[in-house]
Amino acid sequence: MPGFKFQAYNVEGKLHKGVLEADSARQARAALREQGLTPYRVEVIAANDPAGGTRMRPVPLSATETTQLTRGLASLLEAGLTVEQALNALIEQAESERARQVLAALRGEVIAGNTVAKALGAFPNVFSELYRTLVAAGETSGQLPRVLAKLADYLEERQQLRARLALALIYPSIVMGVALVVVGALLVYVLPQVIQVFQHAHQQLPLLTRALIAFSAFMQATWVLWLALFAGAAIALRVALKREAPRAAIHRFLWRVPGLGRLLRHLDAARLAATLSILVGSRVPILPALEAGTGVMTLTPMREALSTAARGVREGMSLARSLGATHAFPPVMVHLISSGEASGRLDDALERAARQQQNDIATRLAAFAALFEPVMILFMGGMVLAIVLAILLPIFQLNQLIGR
Repeated sequence: MPGFKFQAYNVEGKLHKGVLEADSARQARAALREQGLTPYRVEVIAANDPAGGTRMRPVPLSATETTQLTRGLASLLEAGLTVEQALNALIEQAESERARQVLAALRGEVIAGNTVAKALGAFPNVFSELYRTLVAAGETSGQLPRVLAKLADYLEERQQLRARLALALIYPSIVMGVALVVVGALLVYVLPQVIQVFQHAHQQLPLLTRALIAFSAFMQATWVLWLALFAGAAIALRVALKREAPRAAIHRFLWRVPGLGRLLRHLDAARLAATLSILVGSRVPILPALEAGTGVMTLTPMREALSTAARGVREGMSLARSLGATHAFPPVMVHLISSGEASGRLDDALERAARQQQNDIATRLAAFAALFEPVMILFMGGMVLAIVLAILLPIFQLNQLIGR
């Protein structure tokens, strides 16, 4: 049964908003009139509307809302509630209107007899293919609460990893931006104002002063072009990343960058290990699990390496041997997977591998942040020292001339 988002007026002219379930938009309007409301807008938020209701645009949910929804559903199902009862409870608890819309739509699909995985398919922009694959595996194996709990853990760990990346990159970006703004202001505005005083003395200025004056004049004349160049480069990069061939070339370049390439490879490896851990633990066969794992890989070379490994597994090779043959995945991860295959606890080994990779990434990010701060301080200090010397050297020259 589809869900509908409505706006309706009561007899006093007050606007009411909410979500209801009905077989069609016509029936939804009739239900509103029975409640003494005059329908103003009725929009379908679930399956296809057979009666011509307005199709609502996709409802976006943030990563935090998706994680909370998953964790809440897992907890309620583990407590023995049915899927319908769990969704009812989540609808009552939902704080945002968009979350209530998604939950009402899911409940309507489940009441209509669809599986949870099929209901999730109505919102591909909210629930990824990997998410739906895991839920379908949980329903098939009868372990949906356990799978949802592990999926919630995975989503929370991914959010934490993203937060670490953001914290590691935001601070250097702010420092770099402030440094460029300060140095630019000194070169473009402060330095020319001060140097004008010395040019009236008709004395040859020191080499450092003349060099900075020339650079300042160049920046004053071309700063608009530089801004246009950076904006054009950003737009070109965004367009290139949407096309397969340029995106692959950019990814291969990043792959070869010292330090950065290794960090990105470890990020992809951690995502793959965490994903395979949930899939294998949910009794998904290894080949479909590898195909689903491709969706969490960011770099094109890593996707190609995983496809090569999948071909090796299809031909009878072990997972560890297939991954190791590509030379794209960290050796520690490969050895942990090999140990898990030998002991018959592959899902646990993959979980340990994911945790190990995430810890390694956190250590590298901390080291990068610790190194970047003194480097930027030295850079700022050097630039400010050069500008101060460019101002003071003419003063020293004038003092010497006066002393003579």
